Amino acid sequence: MLSKRQNLLETLRGGKPDRYVNQFEAFAMVGNPFVATNPAPKPGQEMVTNLWGVTRSWPEGTPGPFPIHDAQHTVCKDITEWRNYVKAPSVEFSDEAWAPFVEAANQIDRSEYFVTVSMIPGIFEQCHYLMGMEDCLVNFYEEPEAMHELIDYLTEWELRYAEQLVKHLHPDAVFHHDDWGSQISTFLSPAMFEEFYAPAYKKLYGYYKANGVEVICHHSDSYAATLVPAMIDMGIDIWQGVMQSNNIPELIEKYGGKITFMGGIDSATVDFPGWTREIVNEKVREACEKFGTKFYIPNTSQGGAMSTFPGVYEAVTEEIDKMSKELFH
Repeated sequence: MLSKRQNLLETLRGGKPDRYVNQFEAFAMVGNPFVATNPAPKPGQEMVTNLWGVTRSWPEGTPGPFPIHDAQHTVCKDITEWRNYVKAPSVEFSDEAWAPFVEAANQIDRSEYFVTVSMIPGIFEQCHYLMGMEDCLVNFYEEPEAMHELIDYLTEWELRYAEQLVKHLHPDAVFHHDDWGSQISTFLSPAMFEEFYAPAYKKLYGYYKANGVEVICHHSDSYAATLVPAMIDMGIDIWQGVMQSNNIPELIEKYGGKITFMGGIDSATVDFPGWTREIVNEKVREACEKFGTKFYIPNTSQGGAMSTFPGVYEAVTEEIDKMSKELFH
């Protein structure tokens, strides 16, 4: 039996995995001092302000936190004056602050798991966190030069952050979160995405790959099929969160071998107050039979090894195990 790490690599390479990669099982997430000191709301918490000055709330029963944008809480009130509003927090921490996270990474069996660092939010999300979604999207048209400047600033900050992660933790994988669309469309056209965000991600993911990171897993639980060529070009190995509004069989056929698709079990169809084991079984079976065993990792679309309602993630995991026994021989 292959290790979880080996099985993931066989899946990515089109080799001979002996079972499905089961959701996030191959990724051992490790924290860091920045995450530990950056305030973030927990489910049910409201109005928590982070080190960027962004205030977020996480209403009970929803999949995650979202920023508050009003006259009081919007950070960047004028994109042409962004330098006056946006102040990047430090990513420099003492060796003592890093010590528990280095120890946690050292305790992970790298023959079994990928030591994984995460980045949430991503560069696009950080833009709309700072100014609001509507203003963000309008500014691509009305103030493109200022948006380019802000994106460059955020990218350089994230590169400094990446340097610290590489230096202290030597990660094998990166899990990066950046939602690029709604359920039915991308927020930006492919051409606009290529202009504003592809260069930033090529730089960032190129740095990770040049410094020992083997797998880039990017989360966008959305429609983003039209951005897959850009994902491949920027170095993404796994698109996590792919929803059924994307034509997943077509994507696997067209791009399998260049990128692997992780998701296909839309969280909204299994992760809700009245969920049952029968519903989970039905949706997992449907996904596995429809999307097959090549370049596909069955997973709920939520961005992490978690669910909004207790027990859902674990039930999905158990049902995927059952499908592995059926579909892998």
